[in-house]
Amino acid sequence: MQQRQLGNSNLHITPIGFGAWAIGGGGWAFAWGPQDDQQSIRAIRRALDLGINWIDTAAVYGLGHSEEIVARALEGRANRPLIFTKCGLVWDAQGRVSNALSPDSIRRECEASLRRLKVDAIDLYQLHWPPEGDSLKGIEEAWTTMTELQRQGKVRWIGVSNFNAEQMELAHRIAPITSLQPPYSLIHRGIEADILPFCERQNIGVIAYSPMASGLLTGAMTRERVARFPQDDWRRRSPDFQEPLLSRNLALVERLRQIGARHGRSPAEAAIAWVLRLPVVTAAIVGARSAEQVEGFTGAMDFRLSRSEQQELEDFLRQQSSPGGEAHI
Repeated sequence: MQQRQLGNSNLHITPIGFGAWAIGGGGWAFAWGPQDDQQSIRAIRRALDLGINWIDTAAVYGLGHSEEIVARALEGRANRPLIFTKCGLVWDAQGRVSNALSPDSIRRECEASLRRLKVDAIDLYQLHWPPEGDSLKGIEEAWTTMTELQRQGKVRWIGVSNFNAEQMELAHRIAPITSLQPPYSLIHRGIEADILPFCERQNIGVIAYSPMASGLLTGAMTRERVARFPQDDWRRRSPDFQEPLLSRNLALVERLRQIGARHGRSPAEAAIAWVLRLPVVTAAIVGARSAEQVEGFTGAMDFRLSRSEQQELEDFLRQQSSPGGEAHI
């Protein structure tokens, strides 16, 4: 199966990685509602069976639970995938999440993730979010701590998530950045102007998250399903899942459905293929909560949209353009 080198590292990853945000389960600030752990384990194992060779998780997903489920899914497996996780978001006894980039906090988080994941070293360790308010405060100290963890062998490579170009430039002066994890999809393209060009110049791998816009572009989303979201599903608060944006987004799905049908592909596969069309995008992180969902998108690993199909989507978006936002984590 095709693999791509991730930035300046010796890691070679499949064009799609398994995203473990939703399998953290319910009951925390950015939950996707309740989740059956056995379903999660089957989803991870199915992804590996179909050739995916990396998993992306984070300490905060499910307040540690996602990392524990990843470890359970990998018990006894000979073909173990690469494991990527993140630090910089912590929680208190009441489950309140906050940004924390102090050296002591990062070191504690790393040790806790190593225990939960049951590994000796993390393949890619990422700063989950920059300082609050898009500032530069604390980045130098945090990135220096990440390089120390790398020298100690606790992590193999280090990256950032949700950073802008200025923040990456500051970190890059201290030590090279292996990868950036940004949100990127047909309806969230903010990284195209400055961030992707910076990554290309500095040989920073890009692993895009939410390529299907948190489920909107899968082809399975309907107004009725949105109305039935559990109370603790963060998408209930997202403008993307509310009018007037919801109608625009569902109309985009129908265009993706038409394009995918020409090739025997799903709307989800077409949406992911669009994200992977740019050489600067190394891979996409795709979440799944069941083995069936995994089977519905892995075909995107070897599917490419034609130039005319890319232009068709550009034209549609230009006609339907409207501002909007989405919570990202």
